[in-house]
Amino acid sequence: MKDWQAALIGPEANFRDALKAIDATGAGMALIVDADRRLIGALSDGDLRRALIHGAGLEDPAMNAANRQPLCIDQHQDRAATLAMLRAHSLRQLPVLDDDRRVVGLSTVSDFLNIPVRRNPVVIMAGGKGERLAELTRETPKPMLKVGPRPILDTIVGNLAAQGFRHFWLAVNYKAEQIERHFGDGGALGLDIRYLRETRPLGTCGALSLLPSPQEPFVVTNGDVLAKADYGHVLDSHLESGASATVVVRDYQMQVPFGVVNADEGRILAIEEKPTQNYMISAGAYVLSPEALGLVPPDAYYDMPALIAEMIARGMPVRQQRAEGYWMDIGRPPDYAQANADFPAVFDT
Repeated sequence: MKDWQAALIGPEANFRDALKAIDATGAGMALIVDADRRLIGALSDGDLRRALIHGAGLEDPAMNAANRQPLCIDQHQDRAATLAMLRAHSLRQLPVLDDDRRVVGLSTVSDFLNIPVRRNPVVIMAGGKGERLAELTRETPKPMLKVGPRPILDTIVGNLAAQGFRHFWLAVNYKAEQIERHFGDGGALGLDIRYLRETRPLGTCGALSLLPSPQEPFVVTNGDVLAKADYGHVLDSHLESGASATVVVRDYQMQVPFGVVNADEGRILAIEEKPTQNYMISAGAYVLSPEALGLVPPDAYYDMPALIAEMIARGMPVRQQRAEGYWMDIGRPPDYAQANADFPAVFDT
């Protein structure tokens, strides 16, 4: 919520002060903080009501009825995870803390009912042929393969639209007519959908050279990744950071199916049976500021790692942002099958 600062009261505040803070925000909670704005306790309107029923007076210290260990979220948590916590605990609000437990916000249920409309464009890379899926993409472009009851591209666009994005560019090439016929100009969906038409494959970001220069940062995502990502949160964090690029990352584990030998000059020191290796990988989603477009060669094959490497080499700030929740690249047959199996439990049908 925007006016969360009005919910803050000091440790010396009484019940009257807490009531005024709750009334000022309409959030149903007062947050008791020290001089450095570190959270000491939280007092909901329900806590106040129960205290008054049991004989407390308006001049009594607010700390008498405060929850000294309230459930909180950290400032890096995305909207999907926050909403899940609100639902799981039947709460109307959650204090937002930074790494030093200072209050930096108050997230409320109403935040999820009033989604801001975002003017920032979204570019979806939907031109790939999907050769690893063999027969499945012989007649159908990979982004139009059904995952659950609808094409994966429908789910990607729908998730972004639900987060307030309205302006889309679909980079198309292989069997582009199927995608364009399906979405049209987006008017039936209340969206503005346009197309970056590749005359030949341009890699994972070469089509950006066809994009009219935007005036604000824009989201780029792959058209074959099914994810529960909060792109609005990523975009907001990007804007706050002042970075030129944000790479959405996630953890990935890979188990070696053999015993791994640790040796030194022929002498075995240890054997680790089937160890698990941990990696941080790109999740196929990015936020780029307009200056990044100047580095994309015109009408040439160009991949996103090359663009990111060029930005880093030029000293342009590139940051990462971890994404939690479901993620699946459907590019391989086993992953495509898994995404279909997961869909009913993860996505609304």
